[in-house]
Amino acid sequence: MFTAPQRFTALVLAGSRGAADPVAAACNVPHKALAPVLGVPMLLRVVQALQASSRIRRVVLQSNEPGLFDAIPELKQAIHDGRIQVLPAGASPAQSVAQAMASLKQELPVLVTTADHALLTAEMVDHFCDQAAASQAQIAVGLAPASAVLAKYPDALRTFYRLGAERYSGCNLFALLQPEARKAIEFWVRLEQHRKKPWRLIAAIGLRPLLVYLLARPDLDRAMAELSLVIGVTGKAVVMPFAEAPIDVDKPEDLKLAEEILRARG
Repeated sequence: MFTAPQRFTALVLAGSRGAADPVAAACNVPHKALAPVLGVPMLLRVVQALQASSRIRRVVLQSNEPGLFDAIPELKQAIHDGRIQVLPAGASPAQSVAQAMASLKQELPVLVTTADHALLTAEMVDHFCDQAAASQAQIAVGLAPASAVLAKYPDALRTFYRLGAERYSGCNLFALLQPEARKAIEFWVRLEQHRKKPWRLIAAIGLRPLLVYLLARPDLDRAMAELSLVIGVTGKAVVMPFAEAPIDVDKPEDLKLAEEILRARG
C-alpha cells in the first residue's frame, strides 16, 4: 500500500551578525542572506530548494531585519501573496526557534534550516525529511561523515566531531517531529545562555555524557542515546550522503567554494 511522504513546514532562520559579518562585508551587502552566490542571493537559493521538495508544504522565514525580504523581488511577491510567512526573530538562533514554535506548534513536523545553506537541494531535503520521519524520534539532526566530505572537498573548512570510527559535521538541518521537541529547544536556549561560562555548560550537560564521550568514545548511535537522556527527548541522527550538505556560507572562503561547487553542478 502506498503511503504519501510526510510533509513538513520549513522554518528558515535569517538572523544577522550585523555589520561585522565577514560575508556581508566581503559582498558589500547589508545582510549575509543577501550575499550573491553566482548572482543569486543565498537566501533565495535556500527557499527555492525547499519549494522544489515535495516534502515541504510551506516555507516560513524568520528575521528582524527591516527590508531584508523586500530586497529579493521573488520573496517580496511570495510574502505579499501569502505563499511565504514571515515571523519575528529572537535574540539568538535558539530563542528564534523557541518563538517560532509558539506560532507553529500546530504544524509539526517542522524542518529548521538557515539562510546561509546556499548548497541545499531538494534531494537533500527529501532525504532528510524521509529519514527523520521514519526514525520514530521526537527530534532529528542532519550530520555528514567527514570521510564523504573530505574525499570530495579536501579543502573544506568544517568542524568535525569524532564519534566512534568516524567524524561528523552538522548540516544545519533539524527536524522537530513531535510536541516533546520543545524540551530540546529549551535545552538549546539554556546552552546558549551559558556558552561563555564553561562550568555552567558542563552543569547543563552533566558529567556522565562528557565522561562517556571522553573515555568510551561512543559511536553515533550511542552518542545520540546519551544526548537523548540529557535532554529528555528521543533524538536521532540522519546521516546525509551528500558531501555538500555541511558546507554553509559562513566565511568568504566558504562563498568561493560554494560558487565552485555550483559551477560544477552547471
